[in-house]
Amino acid sequence: MTMQSSFPSRLVDARKRRGLSQLQLASIADCSQRHVSFLELGRTRPSREMVQRLSVALALSLRQSNDLLLAAGFAPTWSETPYGAEALAPVRQALDFMLAQQEPYPAVVVDRRWNLLQANNGAVAMVEFLVGPLDPGAAVNLADALVAPDVLRPHLTNWPEVVAYFVRSVEADAAADGTAETAALRDRLRGYAGVQASLAAPSAETASGPVLPMRFAKGAVTLELFTTLATLGTPQDITLQELRIESFFPMNEATRDVFRQWASAPTSGRAR
Repeated sequence: MTMQSSFPSRLVDARKRRGLSQLQLASIADCSQRHVSFLELGRTRPSREMVQRLSVALALSLRQSNDLLLAAGFAPTWSETPYGAEALAPVRQALDFMLAQQEPYPAVVVDRRWNLLQANNGAVAMVEFLVGPLDPGAAVNLADALVAPDVLRPHLTNWPEVVAYFVRSVEADAAADGTAETAALRDRLRGYAGVQASLAAPSAETASGPVLPMRFAKGAVTLELFTTLATLGTPQDITLQELRIESFFPMNEATRDVFRQWASAPTSGRAR
């Protein structure tokens, strides 16, 4: 199937994922239901402007919008700049500032598949305490670190509940973007020991409070944290739209005290 001939099926799939009828999509995109029907049947070739209107109406990401343009035979609109490029330096500086404001508590920047891009000192301190120091420049995928059996799992006392929630979010990502890479991440996470059982088991944890905590324990130290996720507000680049800033916050005074102590102590003084 050529890219252009795949446009009708891609449009149908995107519309159905949004739960829209042809009439509803036509109303949002400011065209007729008949035009949407002809586009989905391949009887009408869309203009570039029509593809862009449909992308907005379907709330597609910049990456998905590019894919729909390519399927219709047009060049993509949105760029995907490498994260380390000079053009993104102002954004990286802004993220450095945000991560610094989160100290002494952890904060990280990840891409859409949870590859670690930036981390503050609080995040480094927590990881070094739980699993030991990382090799300089080592690639870190936070999804694998959370779900795999031999990284964070031994210290995450409510691992089944946290992992079930997290894997479901990755499943939603895979359904939304439809890429082989995100599907591969989803399948890899599902394949780790204990994940399927966690997904199948009902959990009372999620109903026990307003947020699902992450509870870590190692030796005499316990940490109870919840997280927030933030994104950039007005991205016009695929890389920037897909960034996530995850910040960790203590849920009790004991956890606050641990991070304050780590912040004031040299690395060699942290308990192992």
